[in-house]
Amino acid sequence: MPTKIPYITHMSQYRRSYVPGGTFFLTLVTYCRTPLFSEPENISHLRTAVAKIRTEKPFEILGAVILPDHIHFLWTLPSDDSDYSQRVSRLKVLFTRLLRGKKSLPQNVSASRRKHRESNVWQRRFWEHTICNEADLARHLDYIHYNPVKHGLVSCPHLWEYSSFHKWVKKGKYQADWACSCCGKKPPLPDFAHMVFGESG
Repeated sequence: MPTKIPYITHMSQYRRSYVPGGTFFLTLVTYCRTPLFSEPENISHLRTAVAKIRTEKPFEILGAVILPDHIHFLWTLPSDDSDYSQRVSRLKVLFTRLLRGKKSLPQNVSASRRKHRESNVWQRRFWEHTICNEADLARHLDYIHYNPVKHGLVSCPHLWEYSSFHKWVKKGKYQADWACSCCGKKPPLPDFAHMVFGESG
């Protein structure tokens, strides 16, 4: 895993970091925060698109959570490859094509987005952070798995279906009741105060 990668804290100074074999935290947001992923069919489309990309340009998915209007991923690329941007672009294209097939694209695409050959499905940019060490990886995994609770979608991480939390519980890396408030529990909550994210949160 790459080390000594600077943590960029101001978007105005932000430059993407490309590290061969790196692990990257990625956030993709839908256009105007349209809750596309409130529909299970669209989650299926997303999974199809991701599976297709992995056959074209392999990578490992360490963590993921799908929320109604945005997605968080942790991807690890092959040792000789740093091009997560191309994979993200391909993901956006494939998912949009699957929507088009269902005639589900939003209407009235703006002139600016037509100029950039974009539809009203995704925000133009995406957020990326290069994981710099094991502690940084653990923090971002916690962030991913707590995100549905943070956004008020569920009360506990284990209640959100579309999350890698369940996979990590099976691996024994998380307890099933991590950050769980069921039955009146008051668990210690993860602290993300010193982490910096894109505008989706």
